[in-house]
Amino acid sequence: MFLYDSTLVLLFPALILAIWAQAKVKSTYAKYARVGVRNGLSGAELAQYIMRDAGIELVRDPARHPGNRVCAIESIPGRLSDHYDPRARTLRLSEAVYHGRSVAALGIAAHEVGHAIQHANMYAPLALRNVVYPVCNLGSSLAFPLFFIGLIARVPMLMNAAIFAFTFAVFFTVLTLPVEFNASRRALKILADGRYLDADELTGARKVLGAAAMTYVAAAAMAILNLVRMILISRD
Repeated sequence: MFLYDSTLVLLFPALILAIWAQAKVKSTYAKYARVGVRNGLSGAELAQYIMRDAGIELVRDPARHPGNRVCAIESIPGRLSDHYDPRARTLRLSEAVYHGRSVAALGIAAHEVGHAIQHANMYAPLALRNVVYPVCNLGSSLAFPLFFIGLIARVPMLMNAAIFAFTFAVFFTVLTLPVEFNASRRALKILADGRYLDADELTGARKVLGAAAMTYVAAAAMAILNLVRMILISRD
C-alpha cells in the first residue's frame, strides 16, 4: 500500500533531519532569547530602523499606498510565527520578537525585514515564488489524495497527474531555499554594518538564523524524497 511499503524507508533521512532541525531551532532560539542586547532595541524598533535605512516607508495600511516600498508591522500571537506577507506588504512579528530585546528577537526581526527588502528590490527568486505560489499550493493539496485514489483504483493516469501536481510543490520548497538564505545574509550584513549588534551578539544571531534555515532544508529534502517515492510506487 501507499502508506506502508518498502519505499517508506526513503523518507527516514529527511524525517530525521526535520526532527533534528526543529529541535535545533527551538533550543537555539530559547538560548538566545535569554541573551539581552546591549543596544536595548526591541525587534519592532530594529525593524523600523532597518526599513527606514532601506528606503521603505512604514505605514499603517499598505493597501492605501501603491508600490513595494511601503510596509506595515504587526504583532501576532504564536512562537516563531514571524513572517513577511508580500501580498499584504506587512511584516508580522510574534509577540516575543516584536517586544523582545534579545539576540534572538533582533536576529529574527532583521531576517524578516530582509524579505521586505527583497520585495522592495524585486529580488527575482521571491518574485517568482510569489507568482507560482497559488499553483504550487493547489498542487500540494491535490497531489496525495489524487495519487491515493489512482493507486487504489489502479488508474495510472491519475497517479501521473498527482506526480505532475506535486512537482510544483517540490519546486516551491526548493525555490524557498535561496529566498531564505538571502534574507539571512542580508540580515547579518545589516546587523554588522549598522553596528546594531556587537561581535558576540552577532555570533548568536547567526546561530539562530542558521538553525532556522535548516528547517527549510529539511522541508525541501522531504518534498523531494516524497516525489521520488511517488514515482517509484507508480512504476510498481
